[in-house]
Formats: sequence, C-alpha cells, structure tokens
Amino acid sequence: MRGPDEPSIRMDAAERRIVGFTAGSHGLVHTYELSIPILLTVWVGEFSTTAAALGVVVTVGYGLFGVGALPGGILVDRFGSKPLILACLAGMAGSFLLVSLAPTLPVLAAAVACWGLAASVYHPAGLSLLSKSVDERGTAFGYHGIGGNLGIALGPLATAVLLLAFDWRLVTAALALPAVAVAAYGVTVDVDEGDSGDADADGADAADESPNGSSDGRKGGVSLASITADTRLLIAGGFLIVFAFVTFSGLYYRTFLTFLPDLLGDVLGGLVDIRIVDPDSPYADQFDVGRYLYVAVLTVGVFGQYLGGRIADRVPPERGLTALMTILAALALLFVPATGAVATFVAVSLALGVALFTVQPLSQATVAAYSPSEARGLSFGYTYSGIFGIGALGSTLAGTILTRAGPRELFVVLAVIAALGALSATAVSRFATRRD
Repeated sequence: MRGPDEPSIRMDAAERRIVGFTAGSHGLVHTYELSIPILLTVWVGEFSTTAAALGVVVTVGYGLFGVGALPGGILVDRFGSKPLILACLAGMAGSFLLVSLAPTLPVLAAAVACWGLAASVYHPAGLSLLSKSVDERGTAFGYHGIGGNLGIALGPLATAVLLLAFDWRLVTAALALPAVAVAAYGVTVDVDEGDSGDADADGADAADESPNGSSDGRKGGVSLASITADTRLLIAGGFLIVFAFVTFSGLYYRTFLTFLPDLLGDVLGGLVDIRIVDPDSPYADQFDVGRYLYVAVLTVGVFGQYLGGRIADRVPPERGLTALMTILAALALLFVPATGAVATFVAVSLALGVALFTVQPLSQATVAAYSPSEARGLSFGYTYSGIFGIGALGSTLAGTILTRAGPRELFVVLAVIAALGALSATAVSRFATRRD
C-alpha cells in the first residue's frame, strides 16, 4: 500500500467500481437510519400507540446498529467484506419490506430490529474493503463519506416528499428497491481482499500464529481464541490510543448534532423573521428555518469528506486529525459569540459542518494505518462500537447541559472534547505503531 508521502496514483476502473459500490451502500445505510424518524409521525396514528412506545422500538433498532459493529467486524475478518455488504443490503431491503407489511407494533419492532442488525455490519465491512483494495485510501474514504452524507441529507428529504403523495406502506416498500439495485451492482464488482501489503513483518507473523490464519488475511472460522489473538495484536501496536481518539470524535459528533436543529432554530428565530409559509396555514407549525440550516450543515459536510480524503493521501492522517480537532475546538468557542449576527452565525455553523466531516476520512485512514490487514475488520468493529456506542452518550451529555445550563456551556464542553481529541491524535503519532 502506498504511504502518505509517496506520489498520488489515480484509481483504476476496478477501484472506482469498489468505491461506487461502497459509497452507494453507505448512503443507503444512513438513508434508512434517518428515514425512521420521519416515519414515526405516521406510525403513532397507524398503530394507535404512543411516542414512548415507538421510542423503545427505535432505541432497540439503533442500539443493535451500534453494538452489532464489533461482531460484524469479526465476521468480516473471517468471511470477507463483500459477502457481508451484500448480506447487509439484502437484510435492509428485507427489513423495510417487512416494515411495509407490519400488521402490529410487535412486528414493526421486529422489522426495525432486523434493520439494525443488518445495517450494523456495514461500516466494518465497507471500510475494511476500501482500506485493503484501493491504493488512494484517503480519497476512497472521502468519496465513501460523501455517499454517507448524501444519504444523511437527502434520504429523509426523499422519504418526507414521498409521504406527501403515497401511503407509508408503499413508501417503505419502495425504499427497499435501491438496496436491491446496489446489491445487484455489487455482485458484478470484483474485489481483492488479500493482503494489500500494509501489514508489517510483525503483522504477517501474527497472522501465521493466529488460529485459523490464512495468507489472504481472512480466516474461515470464529473462535474466542482467534478474536483474543487479533485483539492482542491490535493492542500491541497501540490501537488503544487510536480507539481513544475515535471515541472523542464520536462524542463530539453526537453531542454537537443531537440538539443542533433546535439550537439553530432558536438563534435564527431571534435574528430573522422569515415568513415563507402563511402563519394561518396548517403547515406553519412544520416550517422551521433552523431545520433547513441543519440540512445545509449536513450537506456542506460533503465538501468536508472530500477535503479530508485528499488530506489523508498527502499527509499522515493522524497529524491532520490533530489540526482538525484544534480547529473544531476553536469553532466551538466561536459559536455562541457568532450568534450576534446572521452572517457570522451562518458562517460558523457551516464551517463546523465542513470541519466535522473532514475528520471522518482522516479518522478512518488512521484506523487502517494502525491496524494489520488480518485484523482490519475487527479494528473497524471496535472503532464503530466506540463511535456509535460510547459516542451515543453525547446525546445525554448535550441534553443534560442544555437543561441545567445553556448553549454557552455546551459549546465550552465541546471545545474540551475536541482538545482531548487533538491530544489523543498527537499521542497516536508519538506512541502507536503504524502497520503500513
């Protein structure tokens, strides 16, 4: 695998097909993830239930989406990425078909849980495939992130628009079709998940010693001994420091985004008076300019993903992360002072969106650089368990701070989290061992 200081090599046709397959799959994972909150407004009446009951349904699905990443990573190292991605797509499509047919709340809950399990394997599978099959690793992660951001921003919008014209059961059935199409395309994509040369001699030796080890970096069986051996291999290279960074990154991400629509709406409501919708219209309560700025923040993340990918191919990604987390700390401290005027507030909000998503390709490239090929899936499994699992505490943290204090204190805490992330990224470059 080419190092970050070596000349850039353009992707060939096979690599572009892999990037297209994974970016499309990534976009669909987040499309389904964020279409569920849109559908909740319909399900409350359809199933004659309460928001609390539906909250439990969604929590189970999202919980499985997070905790399933680790076992998903283990399966990737044993059976390869492409079969797991295809299974993910088939599982998500099947789950949404089951949602469309659900006659009762328990069946709906089972369908959403099935979606969570199916989707949970995607991140370790997709990122492992890119890290081992594409030479321009950072750029590939950037395009992959762009696919995810488009799913985050446009997926819920598409769902909401379709619900204006069609019954929710038809909409959820239709949502299954893109996954079938991407899976059909994926079947035609040739992948090479053999050792891409990014493991060092120690990593190769460890693969030989690992139970059920094979020369192609995959193992045919799952056992406690093999999982333990691979985990020890990761820890020996200082992966715990990398894990600390991704945890801080995930905590910042969730703390920042969870209540951002409300924060943006509150600030803009005090700065401007936009009346696109007639106050007497039945849609007036649904119009909130803060939601549209929130979508804009997610959309400009596309540029951040691309920028992060390009940076990761030109400098050691962990150094880029130190700089980016420092920038995020500074932007967090600027957020509240910027609320004095529309121009500065919008500028800081959009800058946060770009910087936040620039981190992701750099973070993924760092995980790949500091993990051996034969344990790559496991490394991303641990990574996304930290991001989605421990990082999920950011929602509680943000809610608690906003309840007991206010936005100023929230963004000071965000600055502290970013500073700790910058320190952990610096520690990665000093104390961890690169494997490529």
